[in-house]
Amino acid sequence: MPTAEKTKVFLITGFLGSGKTTFLNRIIARFPKDKKLTILMNEFGEIGIDGTLVEGDAIDMMEISRGSIFCVCVKTDFIKGLYELNTKVKPDILLMESTGVANPSDLKRDLKLPIFNDRFQFKEQFCILDAVHFQDAFQAYASLEKQIASSTVFIINKVDLVTRESIDNIKQIVSQFHPYPVFFETSYSDIPLEAFFFDELQGGSSSLPPDSSLGGERILSAEELDNYIDDLLDQPDLETTPPDALVSVTYKWSGRDIEQIKLMAESLPAAVVRAKGFVEAGGGVYIFSYVMGDWTLEDPGIPLERIKHKNIVVFIGPIDSMEGIDRALQTGNWLKGELIQPGSKDKTEWS
Repeated sequence: MPTAEKTKVFLITGFLGSGKTTFLNRIIARFPKDKKLTILMNEFGEIGIDGTLVEGDAIDMMEISRGSIFCVCVKTDFIKGLYELNTKVKPDILLMESTGVANPSDLKRDLKLPIFNDRFQFKEQFCILDAVHFQDAFQAYASLEKQIASSTVFIINKVDLVTRESIDNIKQIVSQFHPYPVFFETSYSDIPLEAFFFDELQGGSSSLPPDSSLGGERILSAEELDNYIDDLLDQPDLETTPPDALVSVTYKWSGRDIEQIKLMAESLPAAVVRAKGFVEAGGGVYIFSYVMGDWTLEDPGIPLERIKHKNIVVFIGPIDSMEGIDRALQTGNWLKGELIQPGSKDKTEWS
């Protein structure tokens, strides 16, 4: 397959649990087979869960965990990943699914760094809004406001679970940031995709020989790239902290009774924003998903051999919710793992 001269970039934002991965899978299912697609998935916790749920054979995917790609905590990994895409992979389309607490304001600037040789063309930023939990999240977390302010297309998801008044209130809030917002009202992140992704791909893309580089630019050595990123991180206007003081913690489960999972879910403190993981019980494997008080325990719908992390659940919430999470898990066979606060070097290991 020839390599693209330019890579079109689409960013998928939205608060934790809004339906970003579902939307991503819809794009993958429709994507032209003769074009090269790369997915960059960014997850807040220690391990990646959503990457396992991405559907499709031989998907070219890059995963970055432990914080937002748009703050200094994992900026190095992000820039190195983009540099590899620019010099080696050269996809037609780059889909970026950001962590649900990301501030994407600096993305366009990052894509224009001179080491990328003007490869990346930013096309669209989607913001998926969880109609059920939107207003609570908007009032509590600055990251959602920043995602709304920098997005152009708004997917109001889970509309089958709310009233017309709730949907109109969401539109009113978004309209405070945009004079002419584009809205889609949907369930399961289902919107018409042709206008955004597929029509412009049908005309083909310019290509280069697989081993070529734009403009004859030489490829930086690992040391040169590290020095470049170090200088970049020293800039005073860089976004150095996440917009919301959230942390993540992982727990391993060694139980066998699925009732322990249900009891845990009902006992979590109200401040917990998100929890997710694959759990094994009764001869089956389930995906546990918790969003701001609502939870499900379902068949993951994917081949079991793709699941790398069984019986590990990632919990996300403010630091003062961590003690409540620990209490909720005292009733079962849970082992506390690593606590991660993006932007901080402090952490706790498995105990």
